[in-house]
Amino acid sequence: MLEQKTGNTSWVSGLLEWFQTHRRDLPWRRDFPRDPYKVWVSEIMLQQTKVEAVKPYYDSWMDRFPTLESLAAASEDDVLRQWQGLGYYSRARNLHEAVQEVVASYGGHVPEQKKDVLALKGVGDYTAGAILSIAYGMPEAAVDGNVLRVFARLYNIDGNILSSAVKKQITACVEQCIPRDQAGVFNEALMDFGALVCIPKHPRCGECPLAASCLARKAGREQELPVRITKKKVPVEPVTVVMVEQNRKWLLHRRPPKGLLASMWEFPNAAGSGHEGIQAVQHLLANLGLDIAVDPLPVHTLKHVFSHKIWHMTVYIGHVTDGILTNKEDWQWLPCEDYASVPWAGPHGKLTAL
Repeated sequence: MLEQKTGNTSWVSGLLEWFQTHRRDLPWRRDFPRDPYKVWVSEIMLQQTKVEAVKPYYDSWMDRFPTLESLAAASEDDVLRQWQGLGYYSRARNLHEAVQEVVASYGGHVPEQKKDVLALKGVGDYTAGAILSIAYGMPEAAVDGNVLRVFARLYNIDGNILSSAVKKQITACVEQCIPRDQAGVFNEALMDFGALVCIPKHPRCGECPLAASCLARKAGREQELPVRITKKKVPVEPVTVVMVEQNRKWLLHRRPPKGLLASMWEFPNAAGSGHEGIQAVQHLLANLGLDIAVDPLPVHTLKHVFSHKIWHMTVYIGHVTDGILTNKEDWQWLPCEDYASVPWAGPHGKLTAL
């Protein structure tokens, strides 16, 4: 049934004409021909992050790592510091490792075969399609949430766009629509069209150049679609943070090299809230040779949202009453003026303002 719906591609020329006038002026689009490294960085940054938030990070990143080789040669700490504030830090680690692989195995040239691009760490179908089409002009689809939404409306598709079956069908349809000589332009036009006109919830049909071809519009379903059946509710976890001060320095911990916020620095913390949470932090530090007293009233609360959980953080101030820090590898005392020297675990970076 979907195959029958998606046979009409007459709207493609209208989309490309619209894009000529309305394309967004974005920093990663200013080079021609397009640099695959810059396309790659921009697409990784744009995952789970809005365009306006990415712009200053992209510019700062390119100032620090202007070439693929400069990024490959950087330390992980340097990479994470540059990424700090964008969140989802595994993106930065994967990009760093993948760029090192490109230098080691491809002489610093981003590969042009899809199977090779997909083999790079952190690169999925969407990112591979974006790199190959935008930088190399190859007729590869780059299907993200914007594209899924646009096609669900254009072809009145009422299946769950988060399901692998519907994604696969829409991807096949996008591949049929790609103009072979303008693949990158087509993919970027879809991105902008989904961001500016065919937006979530309330599409701007009155200014849509594709309205005459839109099957959802004809059926009066443009605000119903796309169908998104999401996962179960995200769990909420209480976290107690104690910012421990001694001699005008603050105690920091480096998280393990694997897992959530890997290798990032944080203030001492433990699961739980209230007296239970404070005791848990005191017990943690006692095992490191430190006895601490904690002020009874919190100085701050913070909600931090991950993709799979939410932290409700309560922050206290603590002071060392006895003992000497025994673990100097994953823990350190740091004065405020040196805060910029470490990559902060997302929510803890916000606490440095205290």
